[in-house]
Amino acid sequence: MYDSVFKMNVPIVMTLHVSAEDSSLGGAYQRWANHLLASPLVYCAAISEYQKKQYSELVNADNVVYHGIDVEEYPVKDESDKGSYLFTIGRITHDKGQDKAIEIAKKTGSKLIIAGCVQNKPADREFFAGLNNSIDLSTEVGKHPVDNDYYARVIKPLLDCDKQIIYIGEISSEHKKHWYRHARATLFPIQWGEPFGLVLVESMACGTPVIALKRGAVPEIVVDGKTGIVVDSIDAMIEAISRVNTIDPGDCRNHVHDNFSITSMAYKYSELYHQLIDSHKISENCSSLTDDYFTEPLLHGAIATL
Repeated sequence: MYDSVFKMNVPIVMTLHVSAEDSSLGGAYQRWANHLLASPLVYCAAISEYQKKQYSELVNADNVVYHGIDVEEYPVKDESDKGSYLFTIGRITHDKGQDKAIEIAKKTGSKLIIAGCVQNKPADREFFAGLNNSIDLSTEVGKHPVDNDYYARVIKPLLDCDKQIIYIGEISSEHKKHWYRHARATLFPIQWGEPFGLVLVESMACGTPVIALKRGAVPEIVVDGKTGIVVDSIDAMIEAISRVNTIDPGDCRNHVHDNFSITSMAYKYSELYHQLIDSHKISENCSSLTDDYFTEPLLHGAIATL
């Protein structure tokens, strides 16, 4: 399909999702490098300014469109509900820094809830095995249905138990909204330059501030001192725990609504598409070309992801 699209006289928008430093990018990038670099019709949309800078010498990535979520699907906490536990969620791997989250919890005497899958990768399994020495309780909450009694039936018993570091396994989108909502803060101690970080947006949408290391796109997403606390070290994250209750849940929610909603994302893509369409003369035979390759005619442009 891509070879056919590259031959058409239409602008092509490719959304970049992976880091330019990702070791898995080599093969995928090399496969399309000649097309991407040779065609003036190819435009890449980065998902952050950080990622845009990463790709600046590889492809034409002049546009940034942040990820967006349906904010109304995320329940926001009451202002009086400051939460009693720290929460961290993501694939269990060194890059996500769950070992750092445990260190923070232990040094601050906080209860920590860890959620995430362990992929069948030797490095990830070895990392998780090391974490097990510090985990006080492992349980699978994903098997419990999400309903109006979810907090009382699933969350509260774990908060009331005497275990400090609790691993709850992989959880669904519906489950994690409740764990975000009732947390005191979401920890984001990443050990690599993540190009976006959807966890940050989801947590803030629920009114829960984020305490994060200043890596990757974090400074673009979290407003330091207003929707979370962005710092340079684990020691600074530990110190930030005592200040996180000063963050207003409403400020967190409003920040996501104004900057990372699905509506905002769609609007920015629409702007980009119209800009490219207006700046290119579409060949008259474009429609006949696309009819040969697509069941639905692609009249104005092509969209892809990388």
